Amino acid sequence: RILIEYLSANPTGPLHVGHGRHAAYGATLANVLRAAGHEVHEEYYVNDAGRQMDILALSVWLRYALACGASLEFPPNAYQGAYVADIAAEIKAVHDATLLGDLAQMSAICSETDGNPEQRLDRLIAALKAMLGAKQFGIFFDAALDSVLSDIQQDLAEFQVHPQRWYSERSLTENGAVDRALEVLRERGLLYEKDGASWFRSTDYGDEKDRVVVRENGIRTYFASDIAYHFEKCQRGYDLLLDVLGADHHGYVARVRAGLDAMGRDPTCLEVRLVQFVVLYRGQERAQMSTRSGEYVTLRELRAEVGNDAARFFYVSRSNDQHLEFDLNLAKEQSNDNPVYYVQYAHARVASMLRRMHEEGLAVPDASAATLDTLIEVDEHRLMTAMSRYPEIVQLAAESRAPQHIVHYLRDLAGSFHSYYNAHRILVEDPALRGARVTLALAAQQVLRNGLDLLGVAAPSEM
Repeated sequence: RILIEYLSANPTGPLHVGHGRHAAYGATLANVLRAAGHEVHEEYYVNDAGRQMDILALSVWLRYALACGASLEFPPNAYQGAYVADIAAEIKAVHDATLLGDLAQMSAICSETDGNPEQRLDRLIAALKAMLGAKQFGIFFDAALDSVLSDIQQDLAEFQVHPQRWYSERSLTENGAVDRALEVLRERGLLYEKDGASWFRSTDYGDEKDRVVVRENGIRTYFASDIAYHFEKCQRGYDLLLDVLGADHHGYVARVRAGLDAMGRDPTCLEVRLVQFVVLYRGQERAQMSTRSGEYVTLRELRAEVGNDAARFFYVSRSNDQHLEFDLNLAKEQSNDNPVYYVQYAHARVASMLRRMHEEGLAVPDASAATLDTLIEVDEHRLMTAMSRYPEIVQLAAESRAPQHIVHYLRDLAGSFHSYYNAHRILVEDPALRGARVTLALAAQQVLRNGLDLLGVAAPSEM
């Protein structure tokens, strides 16, 4: 039983093309693991608590205040995208200008030019919470979360990515899971106080340094939530916790394994796969992506330009631990140079053959009755050998967590089929040979469709 958690992007803005690679890799890996015989559950961890969400709520309030006619300088390190103004406009339509409060303090902090910009954001958040109170601040927080998360869910559904559970980080605090995890550590003598904060002795379990679990202001850290979340995963009875994370999370494994070990769980039940960055090219120009600045190419924009199939195929065409250069021009080409087109065309050629048989009144043979010993051509044997490798390729992709093996295999199989189809006539006069060759073509089509299904890519009957 495997619980695979992937993507889990902060709900602070639309998904960008980098997130798309995480989504495609995680969803495809889940499919491959199922095909190899595992019971797989897919999960998205919603970071609906903490500083980044507070910054988003602040950003929405600032846009709301500006829309209400307030004179404020919008911080350059707040969230800039047009979606922020859209959420603010929805709030203004319901509440008019009743949620402004006393603007003088907020305006003064926004106008500061010295000091640390990130600390200025923290002061703005604290001032806004004090000015509005928890209930009114929650209006901006919840509206931002609901809007962005709904957009992410719709985007992924259109991308044929369907996590079975959306797990709320806030629920860990609300149901006491974080407190319970910290109490286990405390009872085992693994927490200590220093500089007003609570620290976990993670170095006792192989981590490079001890970790803060409760800050001096009493707020639990992300790490406290992480170990509580993974402890809860173990309690749900999974054999393997497979996390798909960004390349900047390379230090994550040791600390979370330390937390699991400290709470009496087998630390080796956690496996982490890191996904490297995507470099998107449009012509010779490299696109920039930044959630805060709003200057990024969204997954939705990529899908609109190249289509779901090309996006899913290209995203998993290279190992997850390698950078991916996404060639937009190649992804849109309708030629044999485009690998997804090349594979899909092999499937479509068989469908076209079946339509021709229907038009000519030729019956599709019963595979069990086909005289396959008539298949004596070298190209036929090469194609059969290629098809016979499919189960071992699936097993290899599952064991190595490497769905790119499926991509490469499908391209090779399509190549074998195209070579055979171009060199030999399928619908020959001899009924026995025709039946055998049609059966061979249908078998190739089936294997191509199986592999494309694992990748989340359509198997079209027409191109």
